[in-house]
Amino acid sequence: MSNNTEYWNKYAENSNSNYNEEMAKFIRDLAVSLRVQNVLEVGCNSGNDLKLFPQELDVSGIDPNESAIRKASQSLPHFKFKVGSITELPFEDSSFDFVFTRNVLNYIGDENMKKSVNELFRVSRKYILNVEYFSDNESQIPDAFISIRGRNMYKRWLDFKVKIISNVDMHEEIDPKKSKFTLIRKI
Repeated sequence: MSNNTEYWNKYAENSNSNYNEEMAKFIRDLAVSLRVQNVLEVGCNSGNDLKLFPQELDVSGIDPNESAIRKASQSLPHFKFKVGSITELPFEDSSFDFVFTRNVLNYIGDENMKKSVNELFRVSRKYILNVEYFSDNESQIPDAFISIRGRNMYKRWLDFKVKIISNVDMHEEIDPKKSKFTLIRKI
């Protein structure tokens, strides 16, 4: 992940302004409909996408930003949060029924993408969801503050033993930035 600490601290500080309730509902409803027992959000920041998950569900989040994890732990004390990296997830193999990222892999450098995707696959027991800005050839997306790349998760998952359940554009009412929604099931 881009190592711009000032940018990510400010992002965590302003996390309420980044909250997308429709997206949070969508992810929660998807996880609940899949009847999963536990969930991991990789790159959870302050936990916005986890706010609507039922407290009885075993929910975890991980992010490299200590400030964001502190904020998530304070606002969602019934869930488990850790500081950590997507390239070295501190969990056992097949630990989670549902692992997801949202606009996280866009910030991972090309040199760390393979390891990041391998880690998502390793810690997942059943499902992986990626909601990421899309680019067929994974080209740079202009941003004044930080390096962002569009990702083609469909192509990346083709090298794994998975069934691709969905690979569609998010509806603009759920995500005005029109990310791509890729849901896979491990086989």
